[in-house]
Amino acid sequence: MAQDINGPQSGFATPSAPPVPSEAVETLEILRTPPPKERADAARNRAAVLEAAAALFAEHGVEAVSMDQVAAAAGVGKGTLFRRFGDKAGLAAALLDARERLLQEAVLHGPPPLGPGVPPAERLAAFLEAYLDYLLAHLPVVRMSETATPGARYRIGAYRFWHRHVALQLAGTPDPDQAAHALLAGLAADHVAALLPELGVDRLRAGLLRTARALG
Repeated sequence: MAQDINGPQSGFATPSAPPVPSEAVETLEILRTPPPKERADAARNRAAVLEAAAALFAEHGVEAVSMDQVAAAAGVGKGTLFRRFGDKAGLAAALLDARERLLQEAVLHGPPPLGPGVPPAERLAAFLEAYLDYLLAHLPVVRMSETATPGARYRIGAYRFWHRHVALQLAGTPDPDQAAHALLAGLAADHVAALLPELGVDRLRAGLLRTARALG
């Protein structure tokens, strides 16, 4: 039986399932690594901070909210907040983590065409559409997490996951890794935020799919 190797595969497969492609092992570890175990009070503080940040960001916008405001709304000290999240970009990344993992899980073992079981071109198109929908739903927070420092986007674990998945779909191209970076550049939050007012969602989506077809 042919093996489906057109994307990162689940590491929890049964013995009869296709093996995990070697190229995807590092990507799977990014997804499967559990967060450090927390004390109960630390877990409560983290949940309170994320809830407060989500509410403040939704009401006032990410740029207008300070870390002091988040600490006050969560009922924690500023020192606790900064030690745990570092800065507002770290807080934004923590807020996005659960949402990103839902999409990662769908890529790993959700139904096709986003999950395994269809040709790479179809799977790549499904991923681009799904990621664009995710990005548009959380654009200000993703933008904060990606632009806080130079190159921040490329140090985020989720980016490595998206890149590996896209590169696997482009395995027949001369340089899949470079092609994946080029395609994902069109999904950078700063890029999308700048072009969205001019192009609109439909043109952005159509342009991404045309680029994917040209690369593939």
